[in-house]
Amino acid sequence: MADADYLPLPEDFDRALVVVAHPDDMEYGGAGAVARWTAQGREVSYLLVTRGEAGIDTLRPDECARVREDEQRAACAAVGVTRCEFLDHPDGLVEYSLALRRDIAAAIRRHRPQLVVTGNHRGYWDVLGEYPDQADHVAVGRAVIDAVRDAANRWIFPGAGGERWDGVRGIAAAASPYARHAVDISDHLDAAVASLAAHARYLEALSGPMSDPDTFLRDEARKAAERLPGASAATTFEYLQP
Repeated sequence: MADADYLPLPEDFDRALVVVAHPDDMEYGGAGAVARWTAQGREVSYLLVTRGEAGIDTLRPDECARVREDEQRAACAAVGVTRCEFLDHPDGLVEYSLALRRDIAAAIRRHRPQLVVTGNHRGYWDVLGEYPDQADHVAVGRAVIDAVRDAANRWIFPGAGGERWDGVRGIAAAASPYARHAVDISDHLDAAVASLAAHARYLEALSGPMSDPDTFLRDEARKAAERLPGASAATTFEYLQP
């Protein structure tokens, strides 16, 4: 039986907050949606849980952090995002914890988004469980889901980030094997490629298909668009309602 068509991701929001573990996480697929939203006049902010300091084997962590922060800000600029914040959780060692939930809940209260976007929290990249996800991605994705509820409860983490915020209408997890929704990025694929290409030093250290932003993103976007009627390029999300 053929796979069902994707549903359009609900876009009934004015403000979105992207929360991911590392510089480059959002750029591997989801940034095209961000480019669409900023072009429509929506406000999108980024929160990076780490500075990506363990991501390039040939660079010491302190130098790597500076490089990857600069590359992430350039990646944000390519899709129209001007607010990019970094936390200081350790790259590669992120733990699902109350501290992580508190930090993310505080950011949600500060930015007051109606949509929160994160990465794959499922533990695997595929529904068969053959390709494990990276531990930081899983910890951050799980913490984001819980932090949305935390931010809405005045008695949880009181004072963190300001007044409680219960206005989040949905959580969109990019690159999930359980994606059922997609965003048409037909007019924004070039921006998505430029956003990933901004991670130049990081890409230099990679090998294989993921080191070529143009080919990788265009192939993935074309495949996704086959299940989103009317689109020539798309990016997929698992959509959760808090």
